Amino acid sequence: MKESAQYLKIVEWSEEDQCFIGQFPGIIGPCCHGDDEVQVYHDLCQIVDEWVTTMLDDGKPLPPPTAGHNLASKLLREAA
Repeated sequence: MKESAQYLKIVEWSEEDQCFIGQFPGIIGPCCHGDDEVQVYHDLCQIVDEWVTTMLDDGKPLPPPTAGHNLASKLLREAA
């Protein structure tokens, strides 16, 4: 598993911008956008991969993982 898989990545539609916006919550805010949701996710994954590589190459510690905390279930409970 890639180190970057430990981090939540979100792509959502922006009414204001009329495009999909990708972000890496808690680490990098909105950082890519486009009309194709799949392409924006692909771009976002590449940005996160590059960020992880840069952090490791610079000898900096990675922040705690943000993925894998059953977030979808938590969001569903909050919405109910």
